[in-house]
Formats: sequence, structure tokens, C-alpha cells
Amino acid sequence: MIYLDEAATTPLKRDVLAAMGPYLGPEFGNPSSHHEPGFRAKAALDAARRSVADVLGCRPSEITFTSGGTEADNLALKGIALGQPRGRHLVVSAVEHPAVLESARWLELLGFELTVLPVDAFGLVAPDALAEAVRDDTTLVSIQYANNEVGTVQPIAELAGITAARGVPFHTDAVQAAGWLALDVDELGVQAMSISGHKLGAPKGVGVLHVNRWIEVEPLIHGGGQEAGRRSGTENVASAVGMAKALELAGGDASDVARQRDSFITRVETLGGQITGHRTQRLPGNASFVFPGRSGESILLDLERHGVVCSSGSACAAGSDEPSHVLTAMGYDREVAQTAVRFTFGRETSDAQLDDAVAALAAIGR
Repeated sequence: MIYLDEAATTPLKRDVLAAMGPYLGPEFGNPSSHHEPGFRAKAALDAARRSVADVLGCRPSEITFTSGGTEADNLALKGIALGQPRGRHLVVSAVEHPAVLESARWLELLGFELTVLPVDAFGLVAPDALAEAVRDDTTLVSIQYANNEVGTVQPIAELAGITAARGVPFHTDAVQAAGWLALDVDELGVQAMSISGHKLGAPKGVGVLHVNRWIEVEPLIHGGGQEAGRRSGTENVASAVGMAKALELAGGDASDVARQRDSFITRVETLGGQITGHRTQRLPGNASFVFPGRSGESILLDLERHGVVCSSGSACAAGSDEPSHVLTAMGYDREVAQTAVRFTFGRETSDAQLDDAVAALAAIGR
């Protein structure tokens, strides 16, 4: 099998599993317990928090461990909107992950006003559009760092600079960006950031939300007051350790992956694929296309018969008959949007595997 769906999930890294091992077995203590096993669990949790904070360039107290990117996005939008007294206006982009869009729409039910920023044909938000949308009563702006479907990377530092000048907190969903792009929150100028572990080689079921220490957050989950009161419930120590290890191992030079991506895109275009998203301002391991006149689902099935696994877009929308909201926001009509195929790969993907994927695509096109 050639696995080209790493935007959906990545394999658990061996070093991550090794780091988690003790906390899946002998070191089973509850980090809230006041005895030796509990103290050891608390020490491991604290070390994981410091490690994550080092990668994000923030204080450990600004890190909250969650059950994944979806919860982190929910906590960011709902928690900041309900915890900040500034106003009742939100700004998001039209191509956000459903975790952000649905959270924003839920807040509308509570009386918040929502502005959804349009994007261009590449999926980019125009800085001028954001500047025009921000108001004196804007509570939060949330724009994703990199799109999970088409891989387009937003100019986050520039966008966050616009909101900073108005004193408006900026959240970015960095689930897809983590491991590929810089995550220093001060350099990016963001006050909140969401990350998911299983996109990085950590297990499913763990994520991180960074929120600047000056921002009040209303918790979604109430109870024992864990995670500095932002997320009650006994912490998943093993997964937190795994998350920290995965972030520690992530990153590094991605130029070789970008080279593979560019070569792959060029070859798929000769087979009738039309690239979606920005050609160069995109994640190194993302190559997404539409195939007008063909069925995206049939391409996926035929590729899998040839041993190539990929997707039509977001795994969160798998099985839906509706076209991608990302592609329709970028101007694609419904019929073309339903022909989407996304290939996403990582640093372990070989040139030979991509060669075989292109050959399989050529074979099913005959």
C-alpha cells in the first residue's frame, strides 16, 4: 500500500510510542493525586507542557492539553468569545475547518454576529478584507494557518498584525501547519493556536490549545479544574507525553518534500488533473486536484485497487454528498468540486512511491 493521506492522519512514530510506554503501563498515576505515583505523573505532564511551550515559544501556563484539534478549536472560539468582555462580533474565513465554522455558527445562536471572509481562487484571505471586517466590538478573529484540503498557506503574520493594531485577539488553526511551518506564536503574532497530535505522528485523541495568558477563557468542560481551570478531567498523561515528543521530532527542512510535491503536481496535470490551491504558497506535502468530467470517488476507488490510498478532501467530511465548502468558496462549481482528489505525503514518502502513484493514475485514466 502507498499511503498518500497524511493530512487525514499519520502513523504513530516509534519514538513517540517509546516515550509514551511507561505511562501506558507502570507509571499509571493520576497527576492530581498527592502521593508518589501521582507526583511522578504530574512531573511527566509538566515536562510535556514545557516541551510543547518551547516549540511554540510561549509559557507553559499558556498550554492546554485537549482531546484533539476539534476540541482545541471549539475551546478557542467558544472559550475566548464567552470569556472576553470586548464585544459580540466574530470574524472567520470561508475555508475554515468545520470545527471553527460550526463553533462560530453556534455562537451566533447566542447572539454573536459573524463575519465570514471570502477567499480568492487560491483560497487566500485578502488582508484588506480583514482590515475592513474588524470592528471595535470584534471579540476574536480565527483564520487557519494552512488549509486541510488544498494546502494553501495564509499570510498569518500579516493578518495577525492587522488585528493586533486594533487590539483584537487572533486565533489560528495550525493543525495542518504543525510539523511543516514555523509555530512560534510571538513571531506569528497570534494569541491562540490549535494543534492536533495525530497529524504529527502522535496518537489520536490528543491536541493542544495555546492561549495568551492575558486572555480569559471560559471552559467547555467543568469539573475538577484541571489544566488551570480551562479543561476539567483527569489528564491523559501518556498522550500528552506523546504529543510533546512528536512536536520535538517534527519540523526541519522540507525542501525535498516540496520538490517531490512540485514534480508530482506537474505530472498529474499532464493526466488531466487541475491543481487546487496556491501553486507555491502551499504545504510541502499537499498536492490537491480536481478532475473535471470524471468522478472523484471513482478515481479514489480505482487508485486503491492499484494500492494507492488518498482522499477526496477533509476526512471530517468523508461520506458526505455535499461538495467541499472550501472549493465552492474558491469559486468552483458544485460539479467540479465533487471531482476533487487530494494526495498528501510526508518526509518518509519516497520518489518511487510517488512514481507508482502517477503510474496508477495514468493506468486508470485509460
